[in-house]
Amino acid sequence: MNAQILTLSSKGQISLPIAIRRNLNIDTGDKLAVYTSGDVVMLKVLRLPNLEEISETLDEAKEWAETVGYKKSDVNNIIKSVRRKKRK
Repeated sequence: MNAQILTLSSKGQISLPIAIRRNLNIDTGDKLAVYTSGDVVMLKVLRLPNLEEISETLDEAKEWAETVGYKKSDVNNIIKSVRRKKRK
């Protein structure tokens, strides 16, 4: 575990040391989620999937849907149903 002392600026900002940024492979503009529990603060690097990963996931979902007998119209109806529930 790598621990370092950081200082909070007058604007409420902290800077992550370069060693930590390199270790986590993060750069300017990357997103971090902040979790707190009492006086403990945890950061998690958020990684968005790239187009290839999204395509692979969609292909897997399509194969699964076909194996359980779903048709394209079934999937469309399920999507519409979920969207209706979210609006309520």
